[in-house]
Amino acid sequence: MKVIETRLAGCVVLEPRVHGDARGFFFEGWNRERFSAQGLPMDFVQSNISSSSRGVLRGLHYQWPRPQGKLVSVLEGEVYDVAVDIRRGSPTFGHWEAVVLSAENKRQFWIPEGFAHGFAVLSERALFHYLCTEVYVADADASVRWNDADIAVDWPISVPQLSAKDESAPFLADIAEDRLPVFAE
Repeated sequence: MKVIETRLAGCVVLEPRVHGDARGFFFEGWNRERFSAQGLPMDFVQSNISSSSRGVLRGLHYQWPRPQGKLVSVLEGEVYDVAVDIRRGSPTFGHWEAVVLSAENKRQFWIPEGFAHGFAVLSERALFHYLCTEVYVADADASVRWNDADIAVDWPISVPQLSAKDESAPFLADIAEDRLPVFAE
C-alpha cells in the first residue's frame, strides 16, 4: 500500500497494491496490521454504501460530538472527494483537500475525525463506500455549506443536485464554536 500525504495533516490518499490478470483483480481494502503500521485507524464500527447519479453533491458533512473518521472509496464510477479541516484552533482551519476516487484507480481517502467530508459524482453513477470509526448519531449530525466562499472548494460542477439539508447548511463562520471539533496536537 502506498500512502500519499496531502496538504492537510492526517488526511492521506491510499493506493493499494493491486494484483490482476485476465480474470480480473484483487486487492486488500483494509488490513488491520498494515494500516496500524502506517498510523491509521485499526477499528471501524460502521460501513456505509451510497449510490448517486452524475451531478449529485453530498456534503459537507461531519458529526459533532462523537466525530467520525472515514476511510472512503468508490466501488463503481468516479467522484471528486473533498475533506475540509473544521477543527477550531487548527493551523489549517477552513482549508480543504480533494482527490478523485474511482473504481478504476482504486484509491482510498482517509479523512480523520474533525474534518467535514463531501463528494461530487463525475460519472453517470457512483457507488460510494465508507468505513467509519464511530456510528451515526442523528443528534450529532452536522453540515457546512458546500459552496462556502470562505472555504472556496473548487468543485468540478457549478449547479449540483443537492439534498434539502445540504442546500440549507450553514456557512462555517456561522456555526457555533461548541458545534465544531477542537484541534488537538
